[in-house]
Amino acid sequence: MNKMENITHIVQKVKQAPWRVQLQWVGLLLLGLVLIAMIAGIYINVTARAAISGRQIQLLTGAIDGNKQINADLETELASLTASEAMAARAEDLGFHPAATDEITYVAVAGYTDQAPVDLSSPEAGVRTTLLQPEYSETLFDWFTRQMTSAGDE
Repeated sequence: MNKMENITHIVQKVKQAPWRVQLQWVGLLLLGLVLIAMIAGIYINVTARAAISGRQIQLLTGAIDGNKQINADLETELASLTASEAMAARAEDLGFHPAATDEITYVAVAGYTDQAPVDLSSPEAGVRTTLLQPEYSETLFDWFTRQMTSAGDE
């Protein structure tokens, strides 16, 4: 009966202090709220970091586009400055003029050989040129056969 009395004693204590049960329920409720708040905080942190990274990517993409535009503008300016008309006008402003025939002096350089002109035409259809040397077109079997025959000749 000792166990039975022990159980009844615990039941009487619980019935006498219902605030303890309520305190446990309130504690569990607060623990759940804290867990939900922590999960929400982590979610907000990750979302904020992703948004900040996305904005930084947008800013860098804008900077790249701006630099591309500046580069294109500079290339256009360089093209206009180096155009033949602009170069001729600047040369004339500096006092240069086209050379007349009597102002031209040709200098003969000893040992200079003129380069042969480049022929860009395609070879004739009937003529076939070999691009590889015979050493590089030999098969392993051909090489082995040649080695064996040359070894027999010695």
